[in-house]
Parts: sequence; C-alpha cells; structure tokens
Amino acid sequence: MKVELYDTTLRDGAQGEGITFSLEDQISVVHWLDGLGIDYIEGGQPASNPKAARFFERAGQVSLKHAKIVAFGGTCHPHHKPEEDESVKKLLEAGTRHVAVVGKSWDFHVEKVLRTSLKRNLELIGGTIRFLKSRGREVFYDAEHFFDGYRENKNYALSTIRAAQEAGATRIILCDTNGGSLMTHVADAIDAAKRTVDVPLGIHVHNDSGLATANTLLAVEKGIVQVQGTINGYGERCGNADLCAIIPNLCLKMGLHVVTDAQLRKLRDVSHYVSELGNIAPRSNQPFVGHSAFAHKGGWHADAVSKDPRTCEHVPPESVGNYRRVLVSELSGKGSVAAKAKSIGIDIDRDDRRTQELLQRLKDLEEAGYQFEGADASLELLMHKARGTHKRYFKHAGFRVIVEKREDNQLISEATIKVVVDGKAEHTAAEGNGPVNALDNALRKALEPFYKQVTEMHLSDFKVRIIDGKAGTGAKTRVLIESSDKEDSWNTVGVDENIIEASWQALVDSLEYKLMKDERTKKNRAARRKKK
Repeated sequence: MKVELYDTTLRDGAQGEGITFSLEDQISVVHWLDGLGIDYIEGGQPASNPKAARFFERAGQVSLKHAKIVAFGGTCHPHHKPEEDESVKKLLEAGTRHVAVVGKSWDFHVEKVLRTSLKRNLELIGGTIRFLKSRGREVFYDAEHFFDGYRENKNYALSTIRAAQEAGATRIILCDTNGGSLMTHVADAIDAAKRTVDVPLGIHVHNDSGLATANTLLAVEKGIVQVQGTINGYGERCGNADLCAIIPNLCLKMGLHVVTDAQLRKLRDVSHYVSELGNIAPRSNQPFVGHSAFAHKGGWHADAVSKDPRTCEHVPPESVGNYRRVLVSELSGKGSVAAKAKSIGIDIDRDDRRTQELLQRLKDLEEAGYQFEGADASLELLMHKARGTHKRYFKHAGFRVIVEKREDNQLISEATIKVVVDGKAEHTAAEGNGPVNALDNALRKALEPFYKQVTEMHLSDFKVRIIDGKAGTGAKTRVLIESSDKEDSWNTVGVDENIIEASWQALVDSLEYKLMKDERTKKNRAARRKKK
C-alpha cells in the first residue's frame, strides 16, 4: 500500500506559538522537505496575507525533485458563488495544480461559526470543489472537525464527505481539528467513512490529547492513504501529528517505505534545521530525533547496550540520522564508564582498579554539583587524568578580575592573568563585556604566543545554574560552557560558590580540550600520510 506524506509545517506548523518563518525560511524548508521525500508540501493560504501570496510566486520558480506544492483555502462564503469569491480566486492565482479546501463537517460549527443552514453548507462544499475542478485543479477536501461532527451527528458528518466525493474531490481528509478524539472513536469514524465514500482518505490530527501519532498510525492500519502532519509536531495549541515520529514508525515498524533509507537518515537533520529556523529549541526527549532519544544513563542499560544495542534500543539510531550516547552520572556503574570511554576512543578496562577510582571520583563530583551529561569534554579530560594520559598544556599562576561601574553608569570588566607554558611565563590583561568574557579573552590572549589555534575558538553558549537556591547569593553555582571552532563544538563544566571560579574551571577545560583534540587530529593525519 502506498501511503502519501503531506507536510503542513509552513501553514499549520507556523500557527504554533512563537514560530515565525520568513519567506526565505519557507523556501529553504521546501528544499529540505523535498529532499526528505515528502509528497505534498502545503505552502499556506494565499488569501491570508501578502507574504503567503509571494511564497507561491517564489515556489513556482523552485525546481523540486519529488514534492508537489499545495495551496490551502476554504469553501466560498455563504453569500458568494465560488467564481465570485476572492479567497477562491486566490487559490487559483497561487498557480498550484493541487489545492486543499477545508469545509465544515460538524453541524455545530455550521450553525455557530459559519452561521448558515446545513443544506447551504453542503452546497458550499460541492460548489467550491466543482469550480476548482473545472479550472483544472486536483482538490484535497479537508473535512474539518470530522470526528467531533461524527460523534454528535453521524448522518450529517457523513453527508459532507459524500458531497465532496460527488463534486470530484481527489482525496478526502478526515480531520481531528480539536485533537480530542480517542483511538476507538477514530477507528469507528474511519470505518463509517470508508463505507460512505470510495475516494481515497487522508488523516489530519492535532495533539491536544497526546494521541496524534497513535491516531495517525491507527488510520494507516485502517487503510488511510495520506497522512498529514508537521515537522516536530509544530502547530496551534498542543501541535499537530509529528512527522518525525510518524515517518520512522511507518518505515521501520510497519514496513511501509514512504521514504528511502537514505532519506530516513536525513530525518534528524531536517528536524533540527526546522527548529532552528522556527527559533524553537529542539526537544531533547523527542522520539527518534531528540538528543536524548538514544541516551543511556542507568548502569545496567549502558552495560546491556554495549553488548548488543537491541537490548535497550527499539531501532538503530543511525537509521534516523541520530547517534547513541552513554551518559555518566551518579547512577552509573563500571560498565557505563567503560562504555562511555569506548565511545570517545579511550580504552578502559571495566575491571581495572583505576576504573573503580574514576567511578568514585565521578560520583563525588556529581554529589558536589557537577553534571557531566552535558559536558563531554570535561568528562574526557577527567578520564585521561584517571588513566595518567592527561597532558597539561599550561599552568595558571593566578588571575584577577575587576568590575568597575563609573559615574556615567558604564560598566568595565578587566581580567589580569598569568600562565606558564614549558617554564615560560606570560602575564597579560584583557577587557570584556562582563567578568567571564574578560577572563576568557585574557586567558586566550596569554596562550596565543604558544598555541596560535586558540584564536580559532570562541565561546558559543554560557549557562548558569544555581544548585541550591536556599543558600541565596552564597549558593553553589554550576557553569556550563559551549565552545566552538571551525570544525567542532564541545561542552565543559565548572562548579563553585563563586561564579567566577566556576567559570574559570569550565574555561580551562575548554582550552585544554581544544589543544588536546587538535594534537590528536594532527597525529591522526600524520599516521594516515605514513600509511600512504
């Protein structure tokens, strides 16, 4: 059975709170969705605003390998004929071969929202579809609130989709617009719809009861041929069905190859790209594509997955473009530590005395407030120290940070620092827009005469967490720093009652990690050249 993928991220997804796509963003998303193997991309409602109309102008110039662009609109106004209705005219002006028309299926909405008769609503559905068909369009009819309408008035809800079939709709999409339907009701309503019409059916589900993915997959089992959703489940209120969960379930669990294996491996990248454009932080625990989707923290879980990933993973992470992570924390055992070390290229024997000492050290540090789940670089340095393979690239002989507020309310931060490299001392100072920034600038300035590559890196994120708020301004502080260079990014951690000291610890780890990884890369390249 061929199941079509219909994406409405640019229309329904953009209605999610806090999400805005520029026109350039929209065109970029179209390219990514096309590469993912989406069959239909709903570009928006051309009658809604000028930007939506411009999108279809631009989209008409885009060369797509697979996907087809769909324009969205409603049935004509109750007091208009379809050929006179401005919103219907805009659908034609969009220039797409496929259009989606939404109409009322719930008698309650017909009377309270549309404020017309039930008979007139059927005329609007049929008349609008017939007009668009007469102009050469393929029409997908969205039966809005179908499941609520079926629950309240079965006969009328079914009469609306019968009217759409008689008018020539190419697909009829059953919509759980309020997102409140349970699976048993969805199944019953789909069965009734299949007995009523012969047109292939689609499903469009919102997630207000947390059942959007489940109801969508159930619909496919019931013979639905088109599934609609958004990337990351973005959408109004609680969102829409999440294509990032639906697609891998269809491919890997139900044997329906809606995309190729190569396209499926792009899923995580598409998920994160759309979240970046939408200015929404990726959800860590999102199924399949989340950063934590294949993260193992419990000791026996990590041990089991190191022996056979199928013990604790329902699909291979690489199949959806993700990767396995072994987290080390106070919950870890020797197996977790050994597995984590192996994942970053460090050979540690789980039965070695040093492994037990490292495990105890980790637990002591986490008890003190450190957290290594999000600080892999600090963890790797700690492992090297435990094995005696840590190289100390520099020694700090002290620092001083001054923050001065002048009469004009201008704040000045200055850091003075002294480091020693191979017996040579470097004493320097630098300013910054804050004490941590000044300290960062001074440390890298002091190291630059010895290690030129420190100029390539920069601090890309800085997070501060108060560990025990009851201690007030004297509370212990955890600082997480993300650093980046041209090729990579890494995270380090520091903890202390003094935020400057906590920041200093994280900064030192960050620079040591940069120097260590650059030295490792240089050695690996030399080894490859030697083999050649």
